[in-house]
Amino acid sequence: MTGMTGSVKKMTVATLAALVAATAYSVALGGNGLLWFAWIVLGLVTLGLVTAEGGN
Repeated sequence: MTGMTGSVKKMTVATLAALVAATAYSVALGGNGLLWFAWIVLGLVTLGLVTAEGGN
């Protein structure tokens, strides 16, 4: 995560925290397709931010 701006680091941490939360929710209460879809969208947005920042 070196070379990233603060906002991209925060987004990356939030995405990883959401992954942990989604996994814990799925283990405790069973899988939820909408939850995983939302996490995938969040992951793709984060990946886009990291990629866009790398181009600067």
